[in-house]
Amino acid sequence: MSIIQEIAECERNGISVALCSIVSASGSTPRHAGSKMLVFPDGHISGTIGGGELEQVIINHALQSLEDGITRLIPFEYVVNNESDEKITSGSVEVFIDPIQPKITLVVVGGGHIGQKVVSLAHWLGYRVILSDEREVFCDPNKIPGADAYFCCKMADLPAKISVNHRTCFVLSTQNADVDIEGLPSILATTAPYIGVIGSRRRWEATKKGLIERGVDPEQFSRVRSPIGLDIHAETPQEIAVSILSEIIMLTNTTHNNNQ
Repeated sequence: MSIIQEIAECERNGISVALCSIVSASGSTPRHAGSKMLVFPDGHISGTIGGGELEQVIINHALQSLEDGITRLIPFEYVVNNESDEKITSGSVEVFIDPIQPKITLVVVGGGHIGQKVVSLAHWLGYRVILSDEREVFCDPNKIPGADAYFCCKMADLPAKISVNHRTCFVLSTQNADVDIEGLPSILATTAPYIGVIGSRRRWEATKKGLIERGVDPEQFSRVRSPIGLDIHAETPQEIAVSILSEIIMLTNTTHNNNQ
C-alpha cells in the first residue's frame, strides 16, 4: 500500500496521521529530498526518512504535531568524527511535518426522532457520522440514511468497536436515563472531547446519581454537556439538531483556533 493510500485509509477510519517529508538535503545523507514517512498516534511508522537518530527526533516532533495540529519544519545535521576525533557535519536535512487531521467523527447514540435529524444534518455538514442503537429498527441504513457506519449494539460496547480520539464527538440522544447510566461509563473512559446527553436538567441529575452508584467519579461529569445544544429555544427535532451541531461547531472551532 502506498503512502497516499494509507493516508486515504486513515481518513476513512477517522485516524490522524503525520506526513513527514524531507524537503531539502545536502552532503552525505541516507535519504534524498522527497523521502516520506508516516507517523501514527501510537508512535509506529510507515516508510522511512533514513532511520537512526533522525527518525526518532522526527517521530517525537510528529507526535507533538498530532497533539496541537501545528506544522513543523525541523532541521537536522548528521555529525561524525573525523580522523582527529573532531565532530564535523557530514550532511543535513530539513523535514516538514504535516499533521493530517481526519474529519471530525460524530457518534450519534440513539436513532429516534432527534438522532435521525442529527445524523442528517451532520452528514450535510461534512462530518464522518456513526449511528448506534441497540434496537435494530433505529439502526437501519435503509430507514435512517446518512451515516458512514452503523453499529447495532449496547452503548457500553460501542467504544470497543470504533476508534475514539480527540476528533470524536458523542451525541447521546437515547430514550431514557437508564440507558445513559448503563452506557456512559464506557464513553467517559475514552478521550472524546465532546460528550453531549439529551434531556432535561432533572434527567441529568438522575443520571448522575445512577452513575455515582455505579462507581463513576463525579469529577468526570464536567466532561458532559447536558442539556445538550445551544439555547436557541429549539422545539422541533430539526431545531434541536441545529442547536446541537451549533454547539459542537462552536466548541471544536474554538479549540482549533486556540491551537493555532
